[in-house]
Amino acid sequence: MEQPFEAPAQNKLLISALAQEDRVAFYKKTYSHVALGVLVFIAFEYLLLQSDAIVEFALSMTQGYKWLIMLGGFMFVTNYAEKMTLKTPDKTKQYLAYGVYILAQAFIFIPMIYIAMFYMDSGPELLQQAAIVTLALFTGLSAVVFVTKKDFSFLKAGLTIGFFIALGLIVAGIVFGFNLGLWFSVAMCLLAGGSILYQTSNLVNTYSEDDYIPAALGLFASLMLLFWYVLQIFMSRD
Repeated sequence: MEQPFEAPAQNKLLISALAQEDRVAFYKKTYSHVALGVLVFIAFEYLLLQSDAIVEFALSMTQGYKWLIMLGGFMFVTNYAEKMTLKTPDKTKQYLAYGVYILAQAFIFIPMIYIAMFYMDSGPELLQQAAIVTLALFTGLSAVVFVTKKDFSFLKAGLTIGFFIALGLIVAGIVFGFNLGLWFSVAMCLLAGGSILYQTSNLVNTYSEDDYIPAALGLFASLMLLFWYVLQIFMSRD
């Protein structure tokens, strides 16, 4: 479970203060790195699914309290990647952190994608439909920020509270053995949508010219959170 990524310290010239040409160049760099993240995620996912041992291990980690260990490890990697991309100017280290985060995303997706592909009647089509819906929502929400030029930083407090509540419900579901159901996935899609608005607003109003990697990481995290729950909704009706 991911909280909204923190913006960098304000000791640099912000994107909003740059010339239009420089702002456009920053946006292109950021979204090209988001697209790169998606392609690397697909490559990692394909390679991981080729290993029976990795698939069996990932599936075994979804059982009972092991899923809490999996989530804890994922949150640790998320925290590492966030801090590394925000606090170091070294692009090599930033790319390494981004790559490690993408790999963690690919690993945690293994059980759901494996089940969708091999246990659902319309596996590949279902994945394709979920991906199209996710990208359409991501594009639309991002466009809202750029078109309206509204600052959505006010969402941070609500998103943080929402993610903590969601995490508590997930832990309770594991401990007490109840299914959170379809409406939880719908609520999480709304939360992910809010996160996309927040991250895109940071892109416009908070980051500096050299922060395209942490900006891309924040957007990629929100995109994958949305994909996770859109895919769950599609799988629940199959």
